[in-house]
Amino acid sequence: MVDVVNTNARSEPPETKPRGAVPSWVITVGSLCLLLGAWEIFGRDINPVFGSYPSAIAQAFWELARSGKLWAALVDSLRAFFLGYGLAILVGVPLGLVTGRFRTVEAAIGLYITAGYAMPLVALVPLLVLWLGLGFKVKVAIVFLMAVFPICINTWLGVTAVPKTLIEVGKSFVASDTVILRRIILPATLPYIMAGIRLAVGRAVVAMVIAEFFTSISGLGAVIITSANNFDTATMFVPIVILMVMAIGLNYLIGAVERYVAPWQAEIAGRDE
Repeated sequence: MVDVVNTNARSEPPETKPRGAVPSWVITVGSLCLLLGAWEIFGRDINPVFGSYPSAIAQAFWELARSGKLWAALVDSLRAFFLGYGLAILVGVPLGLVTGRFRTVEAAIGLYITAGYAMPLVALVPLLVLWLGLGFKVKVAIVFLMAVFPICINTWLGVTAVPKTLIEVGKSFVASDTVILRRIILPATLPYIMAGIRLAVGRAVVAMVIAEFFTSISGLGAVIITSANNFDTATMFVPIVILMVMAIGLNYLIGAVERYVAPWQAEIAGRDE
């Protein structure tokens, strides 16, 4: 009997990670190097008016940074971006929670939220300019309107996806609607909220550039327009690359926040750290 027990114990070896697995960051770096290398090689054969290549863009970045124009434009753009994006989170999350939780609210404003997400907000820029002028306020408003709807809709859908059994458990303990919303629905909806915030990053970046194109030409949008009018393609790519890197960095930052506030999500999904 002892031998049988020992045999069964040996038949279940501890779990080990697969050998030879390439880390994700190595694949990402390799893909980036391959892309930049191909772009550098083939980009040199393109007319500078129609395209550029990484080394020329890096040189243009250095010249803009040394002159101070880049940092002034970046600060000007980021002020409107972060204020509008932050307001979109502060408004979109509670609005989505209330819309998904209460049937009356959903019936009253759900249609407008869906229509606002589908509406081409760029067409409203002239009207916003008439209301708010050409300064800082209209930029914040455009960023806010472009970012608030994906956050609100994702939060709304997350609330509707919460299992009914969880809510019934809260009601069985005589919990109020506020307690159920704060302690049951909100934690269960966090992955949806973070997904909406991630989606809103890209829309907010686009809105920031649109606002600078159609209102007072300033910030990174002014650098793009000025360099494009001067047929300086390398300089035009500098703010574009900066905006792309900023969006990627914010996406990773939001992912880190999600892992901090909802660590159970990665375990449920079986994702590797």
